[in-house]
Amino acid sequence: MTQITSLLVANRGEIALRIMKTARAMGITCIAVHTEADAGSPHVAFADRAICIGAGPVGDSYLAAEKLIAAAREAGADAVHPGYGFLSESAEFASACTGVGLIFIGPGAEAIALMGNKAAAKRRMIAAGVPCVPGYEGEDQSADVLAAEADRIGYPVMIKAAAGGGGRGMRLVEAPAEFAGALGLAQSEALSAFGSDEVILEKAVIRPRHVEIQVFADRDGNTIHLGERDCSVQRRHQKVVEEAPSPALDADLRARMGAAAVEAARAIGYVGAGTVEFLLDDSGAFYFLEMNTRLQVEHPVTEMVTGLDLVALQIRVAGGQPLGIVQEDVTLSGHAIEVRLYAEDPAQDFLPQAGRIALWQAPTGVGIRIDAGIVSGQEVSPYYDPMLAKVIAHGATRAEALERLIGALKDLALFGPASNRDFLLRVLSHPEFAAGKATTGFIADHLPEDLTTLLGSAEIALAAALIYRADQAAAARASGVAPELLGWSAQGALQSRMKIAAGEAVHDLRLSETGGVLTVAGGEWSHQVTGLDSALRVDGTRADLRHTHMEGDRLFLATGARIFEVTRIRAGASAAAGEADGQITAPMHGALLEVCVAAGDSVTPGSRLAVLEAMKMQHEILAAAAGVVAEVPVAAGTQVKAGDLLVSIDVEGGAA
Repeated sequence: MTQITSLLVANRGEIALRIMKTARAMGITCIAVHTEADAGSPHVAFADRAICIGAGPVGDSYLAAEKLIAAAREAGADAVHPGYGFLSESAEFASACTGVGLIFIGPGAEAIALMGNKAAAKRRMIAAGVPCVPGYEGEDQSADVLAAEADRIGYPVMIKAAAGGGGRGMRLVEAPAEFAGALGLAQSEALSAFGSDEVILEKAVIRPRHVEIQVFADRDGNTIHLGERDCSVQRRHQKVVEEAPSPALDADLRARMGAAAVEAARAIGYVGAGTVEFLLDDSGAFYFLEMNTRLQVEHPVTEMVTGLDLVALQIRVAGGQPLGIVQEDVTLSGHAIEVRLYAEDPAQDFLPQAGRIALWQAPTGVGIRIDAGIVSGQEVSPYYDPMLAKVIAHGATRAEALERLIGALKDLALFGPASNRDFLLRVLSHPEFAAGKATTGFIADHLPEDLTTLLGSAEIALAAALIYRADQAAAARASGVAPELLGWSAQGALQSRMKIAAGEAVHDLRLSETGGVLTVAGGEWSHQVTGLDSALRVDGTRADLRHTHMEGDRLFLATGARIFEVTRIRAGASAAAGEADGQITAPMHGALLEVCVAAGDSVTPGSRLAVLEAMKMQHEILAAAAGVVAEVPVAAGTQVKAGDLLVSIDVEGGAA
């Protein structure tokens, strides 16, 4: 048994902060690592000591095992906690840590290596009698063999990266004609993400539930499960909402799935925290999907229904202590639901966003937990995963937890980069989810592909009124004139003009105030705004205004329905620069993996121009119009910045 007194967290953001909070409560000294891009992050400020390990890109920092180990040795750490992502499931990193006398907070390298390869893991689970989806996990990776195996399995089939998960290197193939192209994309993405292009094939289980079992084991052979989490609501195989317990399980099915998960852990001599993931079909049959040999993003929902601190258990087990609980001690109390708050724009196909956070205001309330790694003024870097925070709610019932979570999301403010907050509200408010019936097909089946939503005239009027009031207050302070006398003449109320931009739309407005009633008119509509601050009313209806923040001419607003921003356009300024027709620029910082066209090539709408890797995902850059490629000033293998010109196209007809 070893007493851990100092711990280096080989991670960043919310998970690094979450781990350190538990470690400090256990009397352990906390050591953070960070890049230059992360220097202002909360996990750095919280730590007892912080060590810089690079400029920004993950390959030279959070994925550089030698830098992490050197930092741990420099700081005199006893142990290393990898968090999740990055090197958390790297057998080589675990082995390297133990090789220099550091305790790795996780399972042994052998278990990580075995479960980290989906093909090997599936073969071991089949041998252990754990139910598995029919498929192919062989060593022959030739295209012809894989195509033949897909035919044998029967379409639709799923191609999956053997060396990793998280939706990367995964493609659903509906028909034989699509197989070769999907295989190439899956292998390319897998090689880039995990360093291996090995894949497995599985019969696609259409619209199942995704249910995972949290397992824990100590060095004395005590292996238990802590119930399940339902992670069925997914977008491109990335989890969006997680909850515990699953609405689809009763006590009998929970016991059977739990027993299968425990057997899976015992089959590989597992020690520590792990998650065994299953697909559950509508008949109640379940199939092994994979095992994650680390703490999961969604572990808070398990903590909230069991009352256990999983990080504390991890640290105790890693130090050689027993778990201290047996299966009979585990009880589930109430219900918990978690959502992941991302810097991404749903209206632009969930494109990851970077930039400065103008305001972060976390919600509070009974049963609400926020795991966040951000502060106001912080830069969201393009180098890392765009998840910024997790919002978790617990209640005595699922309905109560859901109500609390919706309320918490409505109460938070995240101004600056676009986020998925409004999308999460749409998911949680949908009757199918509220009824507990969501499967992995939920988003595709029930939410529109185009999530663009234009601001209504009442929202424009509300924003204009807030800018107008701010102008009044500033003028009153400067002139010494009472605010109620501003905007008046001997002939009565004066009419003022205001031009504001909301997205690509520009609104030319007329404003006049009489007797405390501000009339805002634009084109064919007009609204009357009354009241002050959070008690503003539009046409007599109280505006559900939660937060506002103004920086220069930019106004950010959060209502219970949406977060948005408008920009006041002053005289002589243009609303937006806009890109010239046919000028295709990088939507974000990233690595250019592939350039698909050359000067002189003809393209049509939808033609593939390039592939950009950013924030751990690959993004296809497509042509928006027909034309001829005039210039390609970039090359594959190079880094590009947001706004860099990638391809210039002479557009047919002169307009994109």
